[in-house]
Amino acid sequence: MRVPVRGAAPTALVLALSLLVLGPALSACDTPRTPGTPRTAGEAGTTGTAGAAPGVVLRAERTSPTDIDLRWQGGGPGASGHILEFATDAAGPYTVLQYLPPQVTSYRHPDLMPHTTFFYRLRAFAGPASKPVDVTLPAGELTAADEDAGHDWLPARKDPRRTSPGRPLRPTGAGAPTGFRAVVKHANGILFTWTDHASDEKGFLLESRIPGDSDEGSGDDSGYAPVAVFEPDVNSAGLITLPTEKQGAYRVRAFTHGALSNVVRLTTGASADQ
Repeated sequence: MRVPVRGAAPTALVLALSLLVLGPALSACDTPRTPGTPRTAGEAGTTGTAGAAPGVVLRAERTSPTDIDLRWQGGGPGASGHILEFATDAAGPYTVLQYLPPQVTSYRHPDLMPHTTFFYRLRAFAGPASKPVDVTLPAGELTAADEDAGHDWLPARKDPRRTSPGRPLRPTGAGAPTGFRAVVKHANGILFTWTDHASDEKGFLLESRIPGDSDEGSGDDSGYAPVAVFEPDVNSAGLITLPTEKQGAYRVRAFTHGALSNVVRLTTGASADQ
């Protein structure tokens, strides 16, 4: 599986380790911090809304021959966010483009294959989050000692000592992770651990709120965005941060899947060099 680490790792060693350890990638083409660019153009190229989740309507438009903009309205009852997926066949399989927080309602899928039909849908996700923790990383870059040190803390793990008897996330919303802790390992590395209380999760989302982000909100529950996704039962994982992310608040969410939106389809045109 690909790694949900944002940005380039400071050294080849850390990058090589990262590629072995964490869950599926969050995005095929964008950084998680800026998962969508709001658009105001028209809504040509949409399909009907048969089978859509209540209140969730997905629309698409081709803003250039090989760029597609997606926008949606409504959040679905009880949704903690959405998973944007695409396919090149109506029957799938669908591939995850991005895990999106509820405040994001648009996404650009750029530089696509010419003369190809793309299908898109939104899948709601929901589940309780842990209490957040604030993290301050040391100033500067990785030292030689950091580079030479072991990185056995980085892989995602399932530690039975941090798993309690599980409770279903549905329908009550119980099963929030507890005991969420962050341990600074070096100038760009954090180890997160938590206790898993859920019995039916589809996975865990590590979410962050970094000061100065354009989508940061003023409320305690605002401005968080997913930065990594982990498989069910994982309760320990490391993260390599960007050099500019020296301070931030982090939390982990146990999640399960919700309803699907309508499916939209658009066909790209010729590329610029054709």
